[in-house]
Amino acid sequence: MKPETLELVKKAEIKKGDVLAASRLAGIMAAKKTAELIPLCHIILIENVSVDFEFVGDDSIKIVAQVTSTGKTGVEMEAMVAVSVSALTIYDMCKAVDRGITVEKVYLQRKSGGKSGTYTRGEED
Repeated sequence: MKPETLELVKKAEIKKGDVLAASRLAGIMAAKKTAELIPLCHIILIENVSVDFEFVGDDSIKIVAQVTSTGKTGVEMEAMVAVSVSALTIYDMCKAVDRGITVEKVYLQRKSGGKSGTYTRGEED
């Protein structure tokens, strides 16, 4: 996004409201709806969802979602859906001042549990 847009987000001066609060809520809600959004995803009992933000440079926001469950399958799809919808919410709330915002690099950083065990991005499988 433009540096001016990021400043508006930081100062909570976007006309639609508090961008990060809305984005966090959207991400949490999306994680809980993943089975309805992604075909063939299992319905999973989620114990916790968190969505956090980090300002990167003067033109980017990093979004990190963590999802936990004691179920037999992983919740990586729920985390990635949370990040994706959070990012799209930021775009939606800021598009009046910056239509050039891009959403990029949604990926799994770390997963543990489930049949496949632990995965950490960058480690050899």
